[in-house]
Amino acid sequence: MKLPIPEYIASIVPYPPGKPLDELERQYGISNAIKLASNENPWGPSPKATSAIAAVLADLHRYPDGSSYNLTQALAKHLACPPEMLVLGNGSNEVIEFLVKACMQPGDEAICSHPSFLMYQKFVQIRGGKNIVVPLAQMRHDFETILARVNERTRLIFLDNPNNPTGSFFAKDALLQLCRALPPTLVLVLDEAYVDFVDPAQSFNSVELIQQQTDGPLVVSLRTFSKAYGLAGLRLGFGIMPAPLAAMLHRVRQPFNINTLAQVGALAALEDSAHYQRTINGTRAGMAFLHEELHKLGCVCHPSQANFFLIDVGGDANRLYEAMLYKGVIVRSMHAYGYANCIRITVGTEEENARFVTALGECLNELHYG
Repeated sequence: MKLPIPEYIASIVPYPPGKPLDELERQYGISNAIKLASNENPWGPSPKATSAIAAVLADLHRYPDGSSYNLTQALAKHLACPPEMLVLGNGSNEVIEFLVKACMQPGDEAICSHPSFLMYQKFVQIRGGKNIVVPLAQMRHDFETILARVNERTRLIFLDNPNNPTGSFFAKDALLQLCRALPPTLVLVLDEAYVDFVDPAQSFNSVELIQQQTDGPLVVSLRTFSKAYGLAGLRLGFGIMPAPLAAMLHRVRQPFNINTLAQVGALAALEDSAHYQRTINGTRAGMAFLHEELHKLGCVCHPSQANFFLIDVGGDANRLYEAMLYKGVIVRSMHAYGYANCIRITVGTEEENARFVTALGECLNELHYG
């Protein structure tokens, strides 16, 4: 190809999609596989959400509401913030893209940790920006090193809290201390995709913090309907931020970026607090069960404030991943993330958790791990 494609575009490594479940079953000759690799909600969406979606299927010939008015108003009420502070995206990753487009020029810098969500770096690279990547320290964000890397070209700092893939969580006091040390010329992005699962005794209200922030960096919270609300297939996330910054993001947002099914499904899901709470309770119960059973198998479970956690299996994670596939259980190897002996699993239903424990025990014995 003779087109003059910029090197920062040509050098991008595409996001690696997973294989469909039916293709994995065909490839490995298995059936009834369970997937515990993508941090999805195993209990599915609210029945109220699916009913609301079914009710509007006949209207798909109409364009969606370009402002997502009803959903935005409901979210604002739910979060106790003005609707002007909200920006909706096709997944929270689209809001990340808006932030990069609005805040960065070629040559500007963004800081993120490693490992964390891969799309932070990709959007920055697409914009022609420079990624400053700070390794986690003991599986936590290294605030001291992050601060040391800030300069006059820094425009964005991305901090996922809880972190993916480690599940580690930093408290409000640590965040406030960081904010006091940062200049007002950048945006601090808190990716809170898993905040619903955080222990209430440790969680804090970032929306309140954003509204009260008067100096230092602008703070943004990213949220999603993919995890606790079980709507990953609809692709809907949102950002909470100071209204002037939100107004800038709307300038780069394409019209009709939130489809009709996502709007009505999320609105109904937001109103179904009972289904939401069942998900939270089921996740916490599953986490406790898995930690206890895995301890019996001699594995080390790393603490997590999300709906997933890392497990040190005492041997090569890639080999264990392959062995588990033949048992019909899909997990995520963390070998590529720098944790060669760890897998990451999502908490599943009671049946899925029990099946995972059985399969893991068999694979550990077959591979002579531990």
